Amino acid sequence: MMTVIMGGSGSGKSAYAEALACAETAVEKRYYVATMQVYDAEGAARVEKHRDMRAGKGFLTIEQPCDIGDICSKIEPKESLVLLECMSNLVANEMFRGAKPKAGAEVVADIVAQLTMLCGCVSHLIIVTNNVFEDGTLYDSDTMNYIEALGRMNEKLAELADEVIEVVYTIPLTLQRREPCR
Repeated sequence: MMTVIMGGSGSGKSAYAEALACAETAVEKRYYVATMQVYDAEGAARVEKHRDMRAGKGFLTIEQPCDIGDICSKIEPKESLVLLECMSNLVANEMFRGAKPKAGAEVVADIVAQLTMLCGCVSHLIIVTNNVFEDGTLYDSDTMNYIEALGRMNEKLAELADEVIEVVYTIPLTLQRREPCR
């Protein structure tokens, strides 16, 4: 099963995703896959905030800023839940990991292939992603390419997901719910 949780900055999407993961009783292990790369004190503070939020909740943390498909070799498969936090970091990390940015379509295709593999080796994959499309601001071309790639990624996630939930002001709104194919 794949669940996508989306929302704006400070919406409560991470707390909701963690609560959803903790409520899942049919799993033996819960993994928290952190995709953020820390570059400065602000990033370190954000990571610490998220560690504090999940303290005592039974998550096994895996730091994986790129190559998300590698997670399958780091977890006990099948009766496991993976909470991936978050897609916006993963897309940026993959897009900007080389000397020049990768094309958005290439990044989306690569991540989708890896997520498909990951989804096949766990019982529940919860993905947190950001809604960064509502500020109406024009940015430089690399940033606009990133925003467009994240938009395409979110569209693809919605196609693949069994459930899509948007969190607005800490209120979860179910946008889509399908019976899992498995």
